[in-house]
Amino acid sequence: MPDTIPTIVLVGENDTQIWGMSIDERTRRMAAAAKIPFGGAEGGAAALLVNRAFVFDPPWLAYHAQAPGAVLTIAGVPVIAHVRDAAERARVAAAMAERRPLGDPGALLVTAYEDGATIVNEALRKRERPFAMPLRPDTVKAAERASYFGAYKGVTDLLTKYLWPEWALLLTRLAARIGMTPNQVTMLGAALCVVATFAFWRGHYWLGMAMGLVFMVLDTVDGKLARCTITSSWWGNVFDHGIDLVHPPFWWWAWGVGLTAYGRPIAQGTLWTLLAVIIGCYVLQRLVEGAFLRLYGMHIHVWRKFDSDFRLITARRNPNMVILFASMLFGRPDTGLIAVAWWTAISLVVHLVQLVQAMLAHARGREIRSWLA
Repeated sequence: MPDTIPTIVLVGENDTQIWGMSIDERTRRMAAAAKIPFGGAEGGAAALLVNRAFVFDPPWLAYHAQAPGAVLTIAGVPVIAHVRDAAERARVAAAMAERRPLGDPGALLVTAYEDGATIVNEALRKRERPFAMPLRPDTVKAAERASYFGAYKGVTDLLTKYLWPEWALLLTRLAARIGMTPNQVTMLGAALCVVATFAFWRGHYWLGMAMGLVFMVLDTVDGKLARCTITSSWWGNVFDHGIDLVHPPFWWWAWGVGLTAYGRPIAQGTLWTLLAVIIGCYVLQRLVEGAFLRLYGMHIHVWRKFDSDFRLITARRNPNMVILFASMLFGRPDTGLIAVAWWTAISLVVHLVQLVQAMLAHARGREIRSWLA
């Protein structure tokens, strides 16, 4: 690890934009997020050279900032290089500016992207291959797609993984083109979330699910837009995740109250029992996840393949909405709420078993590490 982080120096020319940004602006935002000095075309002998002819995921920049002498190439042409002296800088900068292979690397440690170059994601405890590719007018859509899908980190539910991505990609592109910020997308989604709550409360379940569907897609769009445009912020993260944590209990309550208006009322005592099970087991499930993270430094859903697979269907908002949607196909929203209560309780039991299994395995001396590593 270097004593000081080198200044980023951009090399070459490229007017092609990605996500409505120039390479200079995108690199500046990446530098600010990673707390790396950004010098544009200036800097001393040691520098972090970035080739404007290419576009890449932010982790590559952070990785090379901590790796003196490391160079990432595509077709032999340097993409990013942490040069240590004037001689290395002149040689690499010339290759970047002329968009030609570096040739003899000398003391530089060259990694060819085509050879399957990977880095370790410390937050997720797994090895991954962030994207890198040439940026030209004919590659913009492919680059944006690679950037967008590169923002899908870790494991998630079945709707977010299989149903939302293509819709959310189109909306993310649209939002970037018209200059919407992630927080504006979050606010629009929050408004739809409130509308959905009132619709459920009045027994208008199909309307509520339609509004909820758009909200759930936008809940993906705001995060992807923030990552793709490098505009993530502390407040945006709190705002987005705060809504995610707070609104589900209101949806389940509104759904239960709306059963009377719909014509499928549940006895008051039964309704409150169902809500207590759904909300109580959900809170306990999140506490189990937090305990696992605190004990072993990683999310419970990335320990074993089963754990990742179960995350697809565990009792969170999206899988629960699938259950409720299925119940509406038969005109039985009351049965749907009962099924959600059962599934939430079952999911809590599964999480408790996962935690106990990890504790027993650790007590026997087994290392608790992600199967994705």
